Amino acid sequence: MTSLDFGPLVLGGNTFGWTSDRDESFAVLDAFIDAGGRSIDTADSYSGWIPGNSGGESETLLGEWFTSRGTRDQVVVATKVGHLKGRKGLSPTNLRVAVEDSLRRLQTDRIDLYYAHSDDETVPQDEYVATFDALVKEGHVREVAASNFRADRLTSAVATAEAQGLARFTVAQDKFNLVERDYATDLAPTVDKLGLVQLPYSALASGFLTGKYRPGIQVDSQRAGGASAYLSDPGHVALLEALDDIAQQHGVGVSAVALAWLRQQPTVAAPIASVRTVEQLPALVESFDLVLGDDDLARLA
Repeated sequence: MTSLDFGPLVLGGNTFGWTSDRDESFAVLDAFIDAGGRSIDTADSYSGWIPGNSGGESETLLGEWFTSRGTRDQVVVATKVGHLKGRKGLSPTNLRVAVEDSLRRLQTDRIDLYYAHSDDETVPQDEYVATFDALVKEGHVREVAASNFRADRLTSAVATAEAQGLARFTVAQDKFNLVERDYATDLAPTVDKLGLVQLPYSALASGFLTGKYRPGIQVDSQRAGGASAYLSDPGHVALLEALDDIAQQHGVGVSAVALAWLRQQPTVAAPIASVRTVEQLPALVESFDLVLGDDDLARLA
């Protein structure tokens, strides 16, 4: 039920202000748009986990880039509320303050897709649903979405909105990739029933599905610990071998195959993936036009 066009891949903004400084962030964004990308995902809490950061760094860099390049109308911009330190949760007051702060940092007059970063069971659901609706009616937000919601809570939020004629969630964002597939059974049926689309995060499993993590190989990366942990499962090692074969057949890298597989799953509109440098971006761009055949999908099932 979304009217937004996300393109074949959503660029994750979690690296901006973290592993990518201002110049590198701008270079990545320029290259992504030049390659035909048209949607970017961030959050007000990015990247508050870094010593010296307070959150909002990613949004701030994006806002500076929009103003510098005049690109705001070329992209679908998604951001999130609820996880910023000192500003957690979905109370109506917090939503009001947070959206104004995000708009200011992004240097824009509207957010295309505004997520509840996670559910907040301390706030009556009709209260935050009504506030999200007000933000839409006031023009601050085009559509609203839910990240990390349980199926029952996602269902009740949509039902609450529909019963009152309010703006309802149109998009879900949850962890889903070739090695972590719980979404397919736990939440996808609900997303489908409610008419939402999924924009999954962790699409490359912290870098594991780029193919650079192999038994006996040390990788210098902020995410190396999490990605290398997947190697303890022999099934994951076998998966890499299958990805290698399919990638070779299509003349692309492993990342492209993993992203194309995800995009072709039921309910998925586009995966979210990020890069630290411009040099890493072509691995994502290769996935834009890649369509896996039935044999490929069966091998990765």
